[in-house]
Amino acid sequence: MTGTSSFALETEAVVKLYPSEAGTIHAVDDVSLQVKPGEFVALVGPSGSGKTTMLSILAALLQPTSGKILLDGQDLAGMDDKDRVFLRREKIGFTFQANNLVPYLSAVENVELMLRLNNRLDKAGKMRARELLARLGLAERLNNLPGQMSGGQQQRVAIARALIHNPSLVLADEPTASLDTERAFQVVETFAGLIHEQNRAGIMVTHDLRMCEFVDRVLQMQDGKLVRTYTGRKEVMGLVKGKRN
Repeated sequence: MTGTSSFALETEAVVKLYPSEAGTIHAVDDVSLQVKPGEFVALVGPSGSGKTTMLSILAALLQPTSGKILLDGQDLAGMDDKDRVFLRREKIGFTFQANNLVPYLSAVENVELMLRLNNRLDKAGKMRARELLARLGLAERLNNLPGQMSGGQQQRVAIARALIHNPSLVLADEPTASLDTERAFQVVETFAGLIHEQNRAGIMVTHDLRMCEFVDRVLQMQDGKLVRTYTGRKEVMGLVKGKRN
């Protein structure tokens, strides 16, 4: 991984070990992957396969035992805590299953919060927050508190918050687990559209293979390893249809 790269995100031989009474657990075992700008990737696998641990490492929330993680050419694994915090705020956006909206802030204030944390909340930023929420169909909900919105609407606010600061990498951890099927499809389709439109690199961890209908590639993990990659619409849709049948 040297020289100029066409990838927004690259990892090389990432390992995360945990000691236990039964011996060392390989939560992530020699995982290498690449994601281009504008590419939406799903990370799938059974519980305990390592996908959430891998996502936490990519989010610079968890330090790997070994390996490299390059985001826009910067090695997350080699950074100290202060530099990782700065990089997370500047270059990474998050959405989670429990969208983690601040309950006493309105929809637009929740989105603006990311800009405020980065000292970038100016007039242009406020306008961009409103435009992004409108793009997500929430123009009439700007001043609503989270408790005054449906689960799907809250998740769309979380998507706007993840994208407002123009991150290079957007990560989603089971973003549809608490939604019914119709709202889940709407949320993932919208999320995928924005990642493609804004040329971000996106990774979604999901247990629901039907949601992979909207991704460009599927990475399957098992026992901490990356065991298979589904590429191209034919392979990805074959995986999705197999789940539906």
